[in-house]
Amino acid sequence: MLVPALALAVGGTGAVAAAASAPARVPAVANGWTTGWEAAMQRPSIGFEPNWSEAGFSRQTVRQVVRVTDGGTRLRIRLSNQYGGSPLKVAGATIARTGKGAAVSPGSLRHLAFGHGARSVDVPAGGQVVSEAADVTVKPLESVTVTLYLPETTGPATTHLQGYATTYRTSGDHRADTDGSAFPKGDTTHSWYYLSGVEAAGGPARRDTVVAVGDSITDGFGSGNDADSRYPDRLADRLASAGRQRPVLNAGIGGAMLLSDSAWFGEKIGTRLQRDVLANPRVSTMILLAGLNDVGFSEADIPTFKPNPDRGVAELIAGYRAVIRRAHAQGIRVVGGTLLPMGGAEYYTPKSAAKIRQLNQWIRTSGEYDAVVDFNRAVADPDDSERLRPGFDSGDHKHPNAAGYKAMADAVNLADLH
Repeated sequence: MLVPALALAVGGTGAVAAAASAPARVPAVANGWTTGWEAAMQRPSIGFEPNWSEAGFSRQTVRQVVRVTDGGTRLRIRLSNQYGGSPLKVAGATIARTGKGAAVSPGSLRHLAFGHGARSVDVPAGGQVVSEAADVTVKPLESVTVTLYLPETTGPATTHLQGYATTYRTSGDHRADTDGSAFPKGDTTHSWYYLSGVEAAGGPARRDTVVAVGDSITDGFGSGNDADSRYPDRLADRLASAGRQRPVLNAGIGGAMLLSDSAWFGEKIGTRLQRDVLANPRVSTMILLAGLNDVGFSEADIPTFKPNPDRGVAELIAGYRAVIRRAHAQGIRVVGGTLLPMGGAEYYTPKSAAKIRQLNQWIRTSGEYDAVVDFNRAVADPDDSERLRPGFDSGDHKHPNAAGYKAMADAVNLADLH
């Protein structure tokens, strides 16, 4: 039943070519702010390892470290209360260049203001706020530390569960701590809370931001903590080494699906596309790697893998097309990523493998993407194309390790990133 549906969806195409409805080139945007780092926000959830999102915070300081892929001479932050049931009180926030662990670089710490110089702010339920600028100079690929003091009981916290970066907390107001001694070493998680973006000003005014959209493979499951070795990180490194440095943002969410919302893992890509990609006027290229969970969740009866409708190939292709159309309408090029092999994973079956093969054939040959990156072939075992290469397998037969993510980044043709 699936093969005829695929044939109808593909409609008889040949080698990969630029999509007929490809976006026109858009002039550079006016001088202003560029997002150097972002995280896709999620509902509080148990996630894949213990975190603080469900319990929230009360009279505590939270310190978070992120690596920016665009630098400048002034920085500001975005705070999201997207999934909060009441306003979020932030009594103060600071930003600084990162030192070792919870410490910050001496002399770089700056207090942030949120309108008319006020250091405190209430973030409305379901909303976000942007701070005023702080004079902090950072280079691309440097890390910054953002510290929030939350003086009241927050309730469950808007979060990004799979941050793979150490976040620290302590009781009381320690946002101005510089040596990190106020933050107990054992009181940490690897998630981000409320912090949805870091923006920089003072650099070149260009529309050249790349956003990687997808699930846990984009998010970096298996890449290691505090290593910045997700495939979008490695891609940013490659661009910088090639003299083509530009912002590369990660809009992956572990467990996310193309067509279904998940109470555990986040909204479907179509729901969050505006917030995570289209709202940023600097985005020129989106890399889309999605659908593996839509295929796989229906093959395993696990509570977190719900909803799990049996998605057909034609449905998923229609979902890809809808995302491509919306991106093209805003002048954004779309690079399609083929789905990775998952032989041996918990939801691998002959049925799911057949769907992956058919979807990858469409991604490679339909011509509807502006370009294609063949992630599947980059990481597949040459002796068994249904499985990850052993040296690239994080251990669950579905997610690459750091070496596998590097291979994915190396597979991207930099000339396709306009």
